[in-house]
Amino acid sequence: MTVLTDLDLDPGIHSWIARLEQLAPAIPGIADPDPAVQRIAARELSDRLAVDFTLPIPDGIEIDDMEIAGPGGSLRMRRYRPRAADGLVPSQLWLHGGGFYAGTIDEVLNDRLCARRALDSGVQVFSLEYRLAPEHPYPAPVLDAVAALEALIDEAERFGVDPERLGIGGNSAGAAIAASTALRLRDAEGPSLCHVDLEVPPLAMRRVGESAVDYAIGFGLDQLEQIVALYTGPAGPADANISPLDVVDLGGLPSTLIMAAEHDPLRDSGVQYAERLRHAGVPVELYIGAGHLHGTPGLTASFDGAREWQELHAGHLARAYDTRTARLAG
Repeated sequence: MTVLTDLDLDPGIHSWIARLEQLAPAIPGIADPDPAVQRIAARELSDRLAVDFTLPIPDGIEIDDMEIAGPGGSLRMRRYRPRAADGLVPSQLWLHGGGFYAGTIDEVLNDRLCARRALDSGVQVFSLEYRLAPEHPYPAPVLDAVAALEALIDEAERFGVDPERLGIGGNSAGAAIAASTALRLRDAEGPSLCHVDLEVPPLAMRRVGESAVDYAIGFGLDQLEQIVALYTGPAGPADANISPLDVVDLGGLPSTLIMAAEHDPLRDSGVQYAERLRHAGVPVELYIGAGHLHGTPGLTASFDGAREWQELHAGHLARAYDTRTARLAG
């Protein structure tokens, strides 16, 4: 088993860890057993870290909030649209991270990363405020994502979406939800997606591979089983798609990008999913960020590796969504 102090990490990551360890103990509720209390504290910690360690929202992006009808009531989405965009453009539904029970589109980190990725890739991004566990266990967030995709297609003119170039993506828990959503749409012959984008994804509701053993303690996912229990709910998983890696047939899915961190207990989950997708004939690209921990791809103000990660991410999206042919003004 690897200990965090054994790793030769970038100084920018060390600074982030030191700041996290300084801030966390002073935030009320950060270790509260009530997920509703803990998510408020986690938001405060995330925002305070992002202010110092993530590059600000760049110029050239228009940001607006909108609402759509969802299966449990109205859903908020935040749109990041390149100011130069004209007409119907390639678009991605994005699902934030947060362990299934936390996270929000209002987080500073989410705002800053989505805005910069939209500008750098030319892909319009819609970040969805999906319902959270344990109040709303699986498949609630998947159903929210399906509703959002259907709205983006049905009201393409309103949202400025090219329905032929619409995809889904997510970070961490959001990536798992995105992968489950793609499977649900395939099985139900729902809206056709052009791409799936999975960043540091947990693709099985269990520990997977050597990375889960090597980085079991002290790497941010020590309580994985408890988190999974919140997501699945007391009745257990509603269907097999909750754990995409364990789905028998992965054929017929859209082309997929998987971005995994080297020192992440979830790394082998992403690696094995990429292997299974390839075996099923799905075009897939796997990137493993050298020197990264699960939470370091967002450290764009302090870590060269995070800036490289985000540049590669945006470049892949530009190719996958073919933004060269999008109608851009100027």
